[in-house]
Amino acid sequence: MDRQRTLLVLGQKMSAAIAADDWKMLTAINTLMASTLPAMAEQGRWTPAERAALTALRQLHEQATARCEQSADVLDTHLHAMRANKEGWLAYAFDNAYTDLRT
Repeated sequence: MDRQRTLLVLGQKMSAAIAADDWKMLTAINTLMASTLPAMAEQGRWTPAERAALTALRQLHEQATARCEQSADVLDTHLHAMRANKEGWLAYAFDNAYTDLRT
């Protein structure tokens, strides 16, 4: 597969993974890019079309990074709220366990 096509396919897969919040796929694409891009660069100068595809892929990667950071922030807020209400969660769990024992 030529470099431009490879870059476009990576971009399509990354775009789909971003839209689906598919963290496993984003991880796999990121790993693939880390090994593929340096090997592609060793093949010689980039054509203008290849550079355009590489630029688009870089922009998608920045979007993916921003989406990961946004999701991490949401998760951090949720975990903080759970830690702040730990006693309530424990009391609720204990009450449910006690209710199950009585029935």
